[in-house]
Amino acid sequence: MDFENKKVLVVGLAMTGLAVARFLKDRGAHVTVTDLKKEDELGSYAHDALTMGIPLKLGAHKIESFTGSDLIVVSPGVPHRITPLEAARRAGIRVIGEVELAFRFIKDKEEIVAVTGTNGKTTTTSLVGEMLKASGRKVFVGGNIGAPLIDYLYSGTHADVIVAEISSFQLDTIERFRPKIGVLLNITEDHLERYDDFNHYVRSKARLFMNQQSTDVAILNGKDPELREIEGLVAGQRLYFNIGSETRHGAVIRGKEMICSLPGKPPVILSLNNFGLKGKHNLENAAAASLAALVAGADLAGIQTALDTYEGLNHRMKYVKNVNSIEYYNDSKATNVDAVKRSLESFDSPVILIMGGRDKGGSYLFLKELIEKRVKKLIAIGEAREKILNALGGLTHVERTRTIADAVLLAHQSAAHGDVVLLSPGCSSFDMFTDYAERGEAFVKAVEEL
Repeated sequence: MDFENKKVLVVGLAMTGLAVARFLKDRGAHVTVTDLKKEDELGSYAHDALTMGIPLKLGAHKIESFTGSDLIVVSPGVPHRITPLEAARRAGIRVIGEVELAFRFIKDKEEIVAVTGTNGKTTTTSLVGEMLKASGRKVFVGGNIGAPLIDYLYSGTHADVIVAEISSFQLDTIERFRPKIGVLLNITEDHLERYDDFNHYVRSKARLFMNQQSTDVAILNGKDPELREIEGLVAGQRLYFNIGSETRHGAVIRGKEMICSLPGKPPVILSLNNFGLKGKHNLENAAAASLAALVAGADLAGIQTALDTYEGLNHRMKYVKNVNSIEYYNDSKATNVDAVKRSLESFDSPVILIMGGRDKGGSYLFLKELIEKRVKKLIAIGEAREKILNALGGLTHVERTRTIADAVLLAHQSAAHGDVVLLSPGCSSFDMFTDYAERGEAFVKAVEEL
């Protein structure tokens, strides 16, 4: 792609927008960035952009900025059907995302492992990276996790494998993006505030495979009915992972063992005795990661080392501490109802559950059976607290409050010896926090102060 003297509009600043703007400017484009936030709200991002000499149009999106561009690159946090973008498309202006832009400049010799799914994609992406590193492979891990994919082009090093977490929002703006290995972990209700309906969201996830060819590999959850519905769209070799049943090609977990079978190769057995992450869902993540790593060239010893030593990521079912024989877990990354379900299934002890934040359009009734069986008390916070309690309030003891600190104190006062206090919000954080990490840190701080 030639950007010399082209007028390119970057929509949305923040980390990805700033990286894209710098990349385009370095290639001779006349770059402008637009963002609904004002300069004081964007902090260092606005300062860095202005220091680079990139004009900013802040506080509103003006249609003429969009229709007067040669190309638009949209950040994943920006809804793709806002009026100015629709006007630009009608005017025949291309709209792509950062992932598509980066892909055009990544050399063919670098294999791409792309991981998506409603839940588990960050853990799985990170784990694939650790398995490959432990096998001596040079790896770049990025995308929706940490560094934008385009940062690889500035890294100054060559990676054997690029491992990228890819969100549905990023998939919505791809054209040619083609991962050699595509991993789709699961599809459950999420982001319904951004999509017309659940089927629209499913189709968005399926775009991961739209450019794959017969020589590529698709790794799918063999027990997810939504994935079974889209497997006819997959052109590449299909591998499946699941728990408790046989599969011809893929990974199956039996007790503390994982058996991985690739076409034309003898099965390999991995031990899960020292795998430290809680929950059946994390076993699924480990199975998907092991398959992806094997296909990408990891060796058995490297995969085993990663399984034995991986400690997980912050804010994802992370143990905080034990206070008076009560265990506290931070699962702030659980931003949809299915993630809460997976977390609750990880505990046998009575749970005091802290839920809430900004509602994302899903149904909380999906949790009904687990709330009745495992939740001793439900504490609802944030904008969604009344909707949560209207759906689940008659199933267990409930409290409502506004802040994380108050919720932790209420949980502490209600808990007994052997209970678990779990922050698993099932909602986005944007009513009270900038992101799930800030919310999780507030929870940890409140626990530490008990």
